[in-house]
Amino acid sequence: MKMKKKPVTKQQREEEVLLGLVELYLVSGKAIGSNTLRENGFEHISSATIRNYFSSLEARDFLKQQHTSGGRTPTDKALRLYTKSLLAKEERSALPKDDLNFLESIICKETKHLSFYLQEVSEALSDLTSLSTLITAPRFERDFISKIIITKVDDGRALCIIVTDFGFIHTETLYLPGHMSTFSLRRMEEYFHYRLTSLDKPELTDEEEVFAKQAYNEVVLRHFISYTNMDHPDIYKGGFAKLLRHSEFHDPETLSGTLSLFENNKSLQDLLYNNDKLKLHIGDDLKDHISPPYKSALIQMPYYIHNKVVGNIAILGPARMNYKELIALLESVSSMLSDNLTKSLYKYQLTYRTPKAKEVTCTSSDLPVIGLTYKENL
Repeated sequence: MKMKKKPVTKQQREEEVLLGLVELYLVSGKAIGSNTLRENGFEHISSATIRNYFSSLEARDFLKQQHTSGGRTPTDKALRLYTKSLLAKEERSALPKDDLNFLESIICKETKHLSFYLQEVSEALSDLTSLSTLITAPRFERDFISKIIITKVDDGRALCIIVTDFGFIHTETLYLPGHMSTFSLRRMEEYFHYRLTSLDKPELTDEEEVFAKQAYNEVVLRHFISYTNMDHPDIYKGGFAKLLRHSEFHDPETLSGTLSLFENNKSLQDLLYNNDKLKLHIGDDLKDHISPPYKSALIQMPYYIHNKVVGNIAILGPARMNYKELIALLESVSSMLSDNLTKSLYKYQLTYRTPKAKEVTCTSSDLPVIGLTYKENL
């Protein structure tokens, strides 16, 4: 006995039309009229009926119309419904083979240079999507200063660039005692190298050596304090300039409003902190984190180490994005990154920790292992 199919309700037909319109709009960026929609998969519905559906959807705040005789564009409410329908589907779009190979070449390599590695992943994801990207990460332990580069700013200041074994970069401003020549600063940099490695102590004047000892201790202790006092996740960002490729960000107000997301670390932390599932923020979903007008969207996806959420991968762009492909892409990146970080930490016997504000147990030891110690670096 054949089961009778349930009749399709008017609301279901309207939703079908709405999702079809959103698909077309995301591709074209143009208002969609009834004839255009009918020519793209809706031949079974008359133009008059489609227009009736449009009117109903507009009344329910799913569509808007700029001009009386023009087509419709989806509202943020419609985009949310569309992305919800995508997440409800079990099957995801398959990544193009070239994109998959590119991601694997960047992500699937074991390394202990984790800061450099995560920045590289962020940049690669930005290159692939032409959007801005962010990766939040825990602080990886057992990291040591590998070198300190000194660059003169002016007669009274020099910039110390601290590079660690994992590729982490931290800068400190060093105030100089009167005029110091470029040659004196170079000898001081060589002295810093000597203190880090115990190799090749340079010849310094008595005055230079007194200042070099004091400066070395000062710079390393500042780094030590910054390294150990972790109040927010480390964040790796890329692709800000790529936002300019999208017409929405040709408006300075929209661009500056969107980039205001990065002005407040606490707000950014609250937005991205270790959510345990894929999450979308569209339009005014971001109103607590950016300035108006709210024409942006952010998609974030958690990644894991030993099956525990340790950070999020996020893509920031205009509200008109190819959500179908981007969701599939983020899920693939999360899977690769989770597997590779787990392998790397196991191989190199590394541990990690998360911000003190939301501390979680994340190592096999009861006590955190601080990679930089006074004894070993001073």
